[in-house]
Order: sequence, then C-alpha cells, then structure tokens
Amino acid sequence: MPKQPKTMPLNPSGITILPDRMRALRPQVVDELAISIERDGLINPITVRPRPRGGMGYILIAGHHRLMAIRRLKRDTIEARILDGIDAVHAEILEIRENLTRADLTEAEEALHTNRLKELYEEVHPQTKHGAIGRGRKKSSQNENSFVEKTAKETGKGRSTVARAATRGKAGKKWLAQVAGTCLDQGNEIDALIKLPEKERTRLIKQALDYQKDSKKKKPSAKTTLKQLKRDANEKKLGEKQLALPNKKYGVIVADSEWDDKVWSRETGMDRHASNHYPTSDAEVIASRPVKDIAAKDCVLFSWTTNQHLRIAIGVLEAWGFEYKSHYIWRKPKISTGRWNRSVHEVLLIGTIGNPPCPAPGKQLNSVIDAPAGKHSAKPEAFLEMIEQYYQTMPKIELNRRGPPRPGWDAWGFEAEHKEAAE
Repeated sequence: MPKQPKTMPLNPSGITILPDRMRALRPQVVDELAISIERDGLINPITVRPRPRGGMGYILIAGHHRLMAIRRLKRDTIEARILDGIDAVHAEILEIRENLTRADLTEAEEALHTNRLKELYEEVHPQTKHGAIGRGRKKSSQNENSFVEKTAKETGKGRSTVARAATRGKAGKKWLAQVAGTCLDQGNEIDALIKLPEKERTRLIKQALDYQKDSKKKKPSAKTTLKQLKRDANEKKLGEKQLALPNKKYGVIVADSEWDDKVWSRETGMDRHASNHYPTSDAEVIASRPVKDIAAKDCVLFSWTTNQHLRIAIGVLEAWGFEYKSHYIWRKPKISTGRWNRSVHEVLLIGTIGNPPCPAPGKQLNSVIDAPAGKHSAKPEAFLEMIEQYYQTMPKIELNRRGPPRPGWDAWGFEAEHKEAAE
C-alpha cells in the first residue's frame, strides 16, 4: 500500500529520469521555468518515488521540466513530493494525469497521453478492457464510458474531448510522436492522417518535418490531401460506373448538372468545392450529353443552375436542343457568399422541345418559391412535387438524382439508384 506522501528537499543529481517519457522535453519551456524559478522560486514541487528494492536515490514521476530548470540553475536542492510504495504503472498514471491537467500539450501529445492512460487503466482494471466482460456490446460501452467519465473528472476536460483524444491516440499510436509540434499537429489534420493510406501519411509526415526545419518548403496538409484523394476516387468511380442514358423517351426531364464551380484559387479555395461531395464536370462535357435523344417530340426540361453558371446553363440547355422559356427561383433561408452579390437563391430554367402543354391558367405557382436547404447541392422535393402537379401522366426522368427515384419517375446519374435496388 502507498504510504502518506511527504515533501522534502532532495539533491537534483540523485533523481533518475527514465527514458521514453510521454512528454518530450522542450528546451524553451526549461528556459522560461529557469527564469521564473530564479525570480519567484519553485512554486510546485516535483513528484518522485524511491528506487525499488532499496536502491539509492529516486525516480522522477512528474516535473521533468522543473527538474531540468533547477539543474540548469545549478541548485543544490529541489523540493520534491515523495510517493513511497507506488509501483511503476501507478507512477506513470500520475505522470500522465499531471501532464493532461497542467501541461500545455499539443493535440498529438494529448492523444498519445490519453491512449496510454487508457491502456494503463485497463491494465490496472482488466475487467474494464473491451470485450473482457461478457459478449454484449452494452458492457463494453459501459467500460468505455467509465474510463472517459473518470478521466474527464480527474483532468477537468470534457467527456467528448477525452473520448476523441483516446480514439486519435489509439489510431495514431505508431506515428503521432513524429507529428507532435509540426504543422500537422492539429485536430482536423490528425483526423485526416488517420484516414489516409499509410504510404500517403508517411509522405506527409516527412514533408511536415522538412517544413519544420525550412519554412520555405511546401507546407503539407493532410486535410487537403484527403479531399484530393476522395475527388480522384470519385472521378475514377464515375468513369467505371458511368451509365448510358436510358433508351426511352420522356415528356419531362429534370436536370441537376454537376457544374465545376470556379474558385478564386485552386490551391486554397477547394475546401468547400462541390467536388468534395461528388464528381464535377466541365460545361463542355455536360453539353455533349445526348439529352435530346431521350426527349419526346413534345418535351419540357427543368434545369438547375446557379448565378455564375446562368449564361452557361442556358447554352447547355440550347445544346441539348431545347428552347429557353422561363425560370423559377428557389429562395433559400440562409444567405451565402458570392462575388458580385451575396447569393440567396438558385435558378430552375425551363426549356422546351416541340409543343408541350404549359400549366393551366390559374394553376401556375409563383416564380419565387421558398424552401429549406438540405444536404450539399440537394434540391427541394417541393419543386418535383410542383412538376408532378403540372404533368401527372407524362413520363418523367431526373438526371443526377440522389438515391432511389421518386415514385413514377426514372433516375440517372452517379448517385442514382436503380429501381430494382430501391425496391
């Protein structure tokens, strides 16, 4: 059993610092502490334990930077709290808890500390280890919660912060120490590194270490790299999955083309680009689609576009063989960004081939329709309901539909599901 701790001055040279401590020594912190100690004295004593089996001297538990500052000042003694009867595992637990509570840890260091603390917690309490009790997931979830709850209470951190750090630490156990202190030592960058292939992750970590030595070199970003890889994968998947337009004629066609929006800079402005969500295409590619081949002799087209693509979209509409007639406005509840103005709407163009019927007089809806926004680029179902009211019997298809087709419709596109799959 651990004895009651006591505080007394010790000779700094008689205190052993074990290798592979969780927190790397920061020379700048030692310098700052040395100045502070010389001016105000040592405010918080270090924590040590006696050497096991009656050995001479002590082993450091917590206070590495303070001890090194005292040694730098060449002081003869340092105030130390001595914990007698504590083993190496509990000593490491104390070290980690103190660092998590008091130290200015980076995101990578906090992740490594929290994961190591969880490993030690499970070593001391083997019954809490995932899968150690019963077969049910409920038990494992309770065990996980007990560690998170206890650590959050002891360190003063939020439960979600502890859980997130433990997850990051476990996933990045082999490489997070290299990331610590680099430009990749940020939460969103670490999360992206976890998701990257090992080869790509290794390359980025090397770039980050090089950038740390020479800021003139290219600054890496795992978050940007992950998005680029996702775009490339989506484009490859699109090429493999690209469906031919159906061999059928439709009286109503709704198109939500995958416009490739222009950004101020391809280097820095792609974070919110549509291609992070689905493959985009140039206007020439979209215009080359044989949409006219699936249009009935008398056909109406409803084609979505944005402000910056308005002229291009009308050109595409005409390239498909349709004549522009009018448009609807979807007014969104939240204002967005823009170049000439702050956009709050999107445009639904109307074009025709032949002589399809217009909505009956008195049945037309207002040209501006208010509707909530959904997922990125998703259009309100209210517009499709409106089209169904206008054209109840004409065969209909939605190009670039997400998910299963609406009842009575066909669907085509990268994210569209076949009717068989939907059923």
